[in-house]
Amino acid sequence: MRSADELNRRSATELARLIRDKSISPIEVLQAHLQAIERLNPKVNAICTLAAESAMAAAKRAEQAIMAGDPIGPLHGLPIGIKDVTPTAGIRTTFGSPLYANNVPTEDAAVVSRLKQAGAIILGKTNTPEFAAGANTVNRVFGATRNPWNLALSAGGSTGGGAAAVACGMIALAEGTDFGGSLRIPAAFCGVVGLRPTAGLVPRYPTPLPWDVSTVHGPMGRTIEDTALMLDAMTGDGRLSPISVPAPWQNLATVVTQAQDLSDVRIGFSPDIAGVGVDPAIGSSCRTAVSRLADYAATVEELEFSLADGRDAYLALRGATMVGRFFERLDETDKFEPNLKSNIESGLKLTMKEVAAAERKRAELWNRWRVLFERVDLLFTPTMSVPPFPVEQNYPDTIAGRKMSTYIDWIASTFLVTLSGLPALSVPCGRTATGLPVGLQIVGPRFAEPKMLRAAKFVERMNPIGWPPIVGIQSRG
Repeated sequence: MRSADELNRRSATELARLIRDKSISPIEVLQAHLQAIERLNPKVNAICTLAAESAMAAAKRAEQAIMAGDPIGPLHGLPIGIKDVTPTAGIRTTFGSPLYANNVPTEDAAVVSRLKQAGAIILGKTNTPEFAAGANTVNRVFGATRNPWNLALSAGGSTGGGAAAVACGMIALAEGTDFGGSLRIPAAFCGVVGLRPTAGLVPRYPTPLPWDVSTVHGPMGRTIEDTALMLDAMTGDGRLSPISVPAPWQNLATVVTQAQDLSDVRIGFSPDIAGVGVDPAIGSSCRTAVSRLADYAATVEELEFSLADGRDAYLALRGATMVGRFFERLDETDKFEPNLKSNIESGLKLTMKEVAAAERKRAELWNRWRVLFERVDLLFTPTMSVPPFPVEQNYPDTIAGRKMSTYIDWIASTFLVTLSGLPALSVPCGRTATGLPVGLQIVGPRFAEPKMLRAAKFVERMNPIGWPPIVGIQSRG
């Protein structure tokens, strides 16, 4: 019998292989992760609802399938976390709101069904700000999720619980959502990989806005190969989504695993696409990581590329989207946290002319990206402008010593990518002098996930960051 720590330091890809080979059992893997949750979750508060009983029943079924020689999926026996805004049949889903504190859905979200079909075991729900409206994971139901690299700091959001749990080895993989950067922000803060896929690749159901391309479900993992493995399992089955599109690749995990170099990849690096400033330590780490990709035959150039004029358009369209999402509760905004309440109220104040102007600006920026991608294949830029800040703060006041012009400027480098509906990921590229992870954002055109993940694999290879000190493991295997 292997120790829990030995299993928890394995990647999801390796665990899946060992389960298929019958070298370890799904029950053994689940028990190891439950032990990690028991030891670490009281400190980090990443798992907000634990489904240990149903997970053990699923692990036993997974074990029986292995022993019987039944066909199994790519995630067979892997314990994963589902964000607490994504419905799970029979497992409490609170949306981080007192209004739904005891809500137990009777139907899985489409993405959860996809993950179960791939053999994943739902171990629990991961913490999120109320209705995922915020980039610091704290709510009135469960409190704050803390950063495993420094418990005094924010884990980011809104998939902060998933990022912290993956970083600690409490779960093998995490499902999350991304609207303004909710997969990429906590991935950068917690030192894991978070991927916002091309809209339509992962089915979105249920949702009050099924034609919306700004919010997507996506994967989170400790490694690039793990993230690719999970994305493969999430894509497909568009019967419940009117914007669903099939993945134009057969096996993304294989593409990533077999990558030898980046000789066919033209990389552009822009140090500040949002025009809000970047913490010098973050900018330096990202620039160094990108320059080293030339060692793998990539063509690398630093260039000027700004989307700063899109910040107002994003805020307008975010407000309009929030009005649509919470249309039935527009007379109950006083029951919401300040972040969501202000988003809805700003949306209600919009004129049709302002919405139209925002849509025109969005079109202009998309064409700006289109022209850029004729010059380079991928754009690299810092995921975050600031390092993790004290968990008690809703958001930081300054960026690189300069006061923000709006409360949301500090995540502009991620939401300006969302504005054009492009795929993007955050991969760790180093640590600051105080030991905090730094995330590098990689953006590509629609369906560029294979090239993005290949490039990220080499970033990861050259910049190992290890495990958070709370875990007590010195290397990441």
